[in-house]
Amino acid sequence: MRVLALSPGSLEDQLDRLPALAEICQKLNATLQVACDPQQAAPWKLLPCLEKLLPFSFEANPTLADWANLLGCVREPDFQVCINFAEGQQVNLMLSMSHIPKRLGSEGFACTDRLSIDQGWTAQRLAPYLQALGLELEAEQFRVPLAAGVLDEAREALPRGDGPLLLLSPTGQGHDWPAAEWHKLPETIKSRLPALRSMVLPAKLSLAKRAALIACADVVLSSCPISQRLATYCGTPLVALGAAAKDLPERAEIRCLGRSDELATLKSSEVLTALGF
Repeated sequence: MRVLALSPGSLEDQLDRLPALAEICQKLNATLQVACDPQQAAPWKLLPCLEKLLPFSFEANPTLADWANLLGCVREPDFQVCINFAEGQQVNLMLSMSHIPKRLGSEGFACTDRLSIDQGWTAQRLAPYLQALGLELEAEQFRVPLAAGVLDEAREALPRGDGPLLLLSPTGQGHDWPAAEWHKLPETIKSRLPALRSMVLPAKLSLAKRAALIACADVVLSSCPISQRLATYCGTPLVALGAAAKDLPERAEIRCLGRSDELATLKSSEVLTALGF
């Protein structure tokens, strides 16, 4: 069985859709093909069920020829289900000519099932897509699969020692918690916990390597939405700076701290408390 996902949007959008598509493919014993912008495709490469990526930039004003090419890619294999996150007349025309029997989306005349986004945290809101297929979604149970070799490489990159590892992942943007605070926090903690190891997550890493380092950490402190999602999917304890509670699942090991527009004034004592100090 094959499932098609039409997935416009940012890297965060792609990550938010991973648990739903992974669950669909697992429960239906299906392979997955995803049409998305090539620059945002990295999350899908983490899923073993991925059969093929279809490069398609929904936001780049695709031409009629672009849509025709996508239709050719969609009609050639035998898809039984389409999960459509795209909107507009062009995508609906394309889907109406695709012969896919089950087409799920939030709007559009090509949908066989028109769905409303559910309540809950970001990834869990896609539960209606699974319910339309007779399935249930428990997005908080999703764990990103990582190859043993990638995890071994991540462990080799960690600071030496036996103490707990604090992984720092700032956004580095203007509204972030000040750089000076990020810099001095590990030393402050070491005054209470001398064995602490700390590391700043390198910016230029593949998503898989980034996820592997996060999976190897004992706790992640992050203001980066991508790292926050990866920590959630790795089951790593997380203090998420600037994240709203609705963005992440309710877990004892996940704490959201501060509003995104107020991080510049967030006190280090509040961060230390959230980290358990």
